[in-house]
Amino acid sequence: MLVGAGGNAGNQASVRVIRGLALGSLNESTQGQFLLRELKMAFVLSVILSIAGFTRAIVFSTPLPETIAITCALALIVFSSICLGAVLPLLLKKVGIDPAHSSTTIQVVMDILGVVFTVF
Repeated sequence: MLVGAGGNAGNQASVRVIRGLALGSLNESTQGQFLLRELKMAFVLSVILSIAGFTRAIVFSTPLPETIAITCALALIVFSSICLGAVLPLLLKKVGIDPAHSSTTIQVVMDILGVVFTVF
């Protein structure tokens, strides 16, 4: 659940950026506003999914320390994946690589980071 949530959330953010670039609605003048909206989205989604994860852990009688660890890891994974998913296509475009490659890249990066966040 933890790693999958990160990959999915990051991929959705990446797709929003790629779509904005393709349609021309995301450019130098709108980039700051767009990234601020994605930051807010990251915060809200991490809170909502953390509450859902906490509730699920409590319902299944998971010990409290593990419940807290799962909740914190889920919040960190979702928040970081949305932030990375929003920035990665812009970075790829800046270095001359097709931003569409960020969708698959964010999945792999968040799989790795998700495990690291969960373990530590």
